[in-house]
Amino acid sequence: MRNYHISKHNSFYAVGLSYKKADAEVRGKFSLDVPAIDQILVKAKELGVDGLLAISTCNRTELYGFAQHPYQLIKLLCDETQGTVEEFQEVAYVYKNHDAISHMFRVGTGLDSQILGDFEIISQIKQGFYRARKYDMANPFLERLCNAVIQASKRIKNETELSSGATSVAFASVKYILDNVPNISEKNILLFGTGKIGRNTCENLIKHSNNSHITLINRTREKAEDIAGKFHLTVKDYGDLQTEIRKADILVVATGAQLPTVSKALIHPKKPLLVLDLSVPKNVSDDVLELDNVSLVHLDQLSQITDDTLAKRKAYVPKAEAIIDHVKKDFLKWLETRKFAPVINALKEKLRTMKAEEIDFHSKKLTDFNQDQAEMISDRIIQKITKQFANHLKSAEVDTEDSLELIQKVFQLELDSK
Repeated sequence: MRNYHISKHNSFYAVGLSYKKADAEVRGKFSLDVPAIDQILVKAKELGVDGLLAISTCNRTELYGFAQHPYQLIKLLCDETQGTVEEFQEVAYVYKNHDAISHMFRVGTGLDSQILGDFEIISQIKQGFYRARKYDMANPFLERLCNAVIQASKRIKNETELSSGATSVAFASVKYILDNVPNISEKNILLFGTGKIGRNTCENLIKHSNNSHITLINRTREKAEDIAGKFHLTVKDYGDLQTEIRKADILVVATGAQLPTVSKALIHPKKPLLVLDLSVPKNVSDDVLELDNVSLVHLDQLSQITDDTLAKRKAYVPKAEAIIDHVKKDFLKWLETRKFAPVINALKEKLRTMKAEEIDFHSKKLTDFNQDQAEMISDRIIQKITKQFANHLKSAEVDTEDSLELIQKVFQLELDSK
């Protein structure tokens, strides 16, 4: 996209993998925590990658950025994760320029979510941009694109019912419990991990199960106490995990560790135990299935649950897509203006130089010359002239390249060669 005067590189890429082709185990190999994202941004800047945004959720890991070749971004990702380039290529997708732009719109508005209309991803995009800006990797293009995606997401939430009802990974886990566990209000539930998904699961459990026998455990006890205080729940120390698992009928694991936090060695069931693993990478070891009375369900299975709420959401997809097209059209219109921005800026500078020369000449020649008035009038004229040229260049009937060449030739403009 060099012609848009945004990056020194020709192309904008989106590289990544998602639930569509990569199962939870593979996605886990390529998941990124905050330190890993920061490291990618630091390395990208050193390598000359111009503008980069990284997002990583339980359903996808993606990099958006300007590069000479998408392999630069792929290698950055693979170097900071447990996966190899070969494994990535088996399940990955690469989008370029306008396709990459369209992809981010679909991701950020919930149309590409594992559960249709799940808007959790938009907060990840906001956080990704915040970190990109922190490391000076957020150029004007990325800022404008992220803001446009956020705007589209807000409009879809406000103008459609794509996100109506409670359908998310957190709710899907609660729905599974409600559908498969009788007498849920009498069961002991242990929630291990109180991050965003854990917190949302907890709130859904309280809202829909009428169960007050919920115990929270988190590595940082204070975080669990913050949630427990709102709902008058029990909090136990991390060291009590094994004891509390023995008491539980249902164990929900929503930790953010890179390796399993719950394994066969922790569980000694004397009664049936349902384990739900809402983590990527998997935080419950598959060896728990070797135990009698233990059932294990992972979030990929939960995300396949469909109900009337989800079916109703599909009816709003066309309206959501129309909103995306409208917002994206405005973004692309802005992008087109970047093509002629250097010429318009150079024209302004040329006219200002002419203005300065004329004001200097007349101030010496005329005794009653009012320089302040002359400055004000000249600036307004310059603004009107440049606006006329800009409007001309925006017109669909105009050959932009020919017009730009003519303007440069007539005014003898010298452009920055960057």
